[in-house]
Parts: sequence; structure tokens; C-alpha cells
Amino acid sequence: MRLHHSVLCLALAALPAQAEDFTAQVTAKVESELRAWGTDPALIDAVKAANAAHADITQDQIDALDKAWRAETETATQPTIEAILALPQSRALLDKVERSRGMVSEVFVMDEHGLNVAQARATSDYWQGDEAKFQETYPKGPDAVHVSEVEFDESSDTYQVQASFTVNDPETGAPIGAMTVGLNAEMIE
Repeated sequence: MRLHHSVLCLALAALPAQAEDFTAQVTAKVESELRAWGTDPALIDAVKAANAAHADITQDQIDALDKAWRAETETATQPTIEAILALPQSRALLDKVERSRGMVSEVFVMDEHGLNVAQARATSDYWQGDEAKFQETYPKGPDAVHVSEVEFDESSDTYQVQASFTVNDPETGAPIGAMTVGLNAEMIE
């Protein structure tokens, strides 16, 4: 049965009409369930605080932070990564992953620059601002959704798709950041 689902996911990624249907299914999942994850008041407060803290950040500073993060991923001591993972907002995201019964593999939230604010598990980099998951969401407005290509994830032995969407200020409706949720493509209905 697993092979059948894997072949199906590959076929969906390869055939444009079917891939569009799959994108529609993922987008529907965002709108029916996942977008609400980005409305948690504690998460909204964390994104707003990150935006305030990074209000005057330069690209050189972003690059330095990202470089330091990437270096930490290769070491036993990870103070920057561990500080974010220890946040209550990150623990709440991890709880969502664990309660998903394999449907969700990752969740992370970014500020208005694409810098990590909270995450269920450590990401490979700190700055997502140079990637479609950010560029196709936050800058595109409050209703933006980006669905990645389906890719095989060796760590989970499943086909994964990332659903990314804009996180909005509930008081104004204005974009304040973005969220990415990694989904097991074989379990999307």
C-alpha cells in the first residue's frame, strides 16, 4: 500500500493537471485547518516581538545570523537553536506535530524578514527570506499560500510537501510573518 501512495505522489508531482489538484487539496487544508495555527495569541505576540527586535536589521546582519545558525547545526552545543526550541510557542508547535499522527513533520514561523521565530524542530537555516516559502507568502499579502513540490524526505521515509502561508495581525489583518507546515503527502485527502 505504501508503494502505491508513493507512486501516486510522484505522479501528482509530474502531471500538471493532477499537480494542480494536489495543490488545491493542500491549499484547502491550509484554509480549513492550518491557517488557524497562525492565530495563536502567544505566537502572534512572538512574531510582533521579533519584528520589533529586528526593525533595523541589515542584510549583512541577517547573513551573519544565518551563518551562525548553520554552523550550530553541525555542533553538539546549539545555544541559539536551543533558545528558540525552548520557547513555549515552539513547544506548542511541537505538540501539534506530535498530535498529527504522522501527517505533520515540521512547523516553523518566520518574522517579516523571514527569520525563524518559533519552530517544532530545528530548521537547517535561520533565514527563510530567500526561499519561496517566505517570498510567496508574507510579501504577497494576507491571503497568500505557497505549496512546494512534493519531495522525498529520507529522515521520515515519506513524501513531503510544505504548505506556507502568511501570518496576519488579528487586529489589523496586516501581514506580520509567515508559517510553514511540512505535510506527509501520502496522507493528504
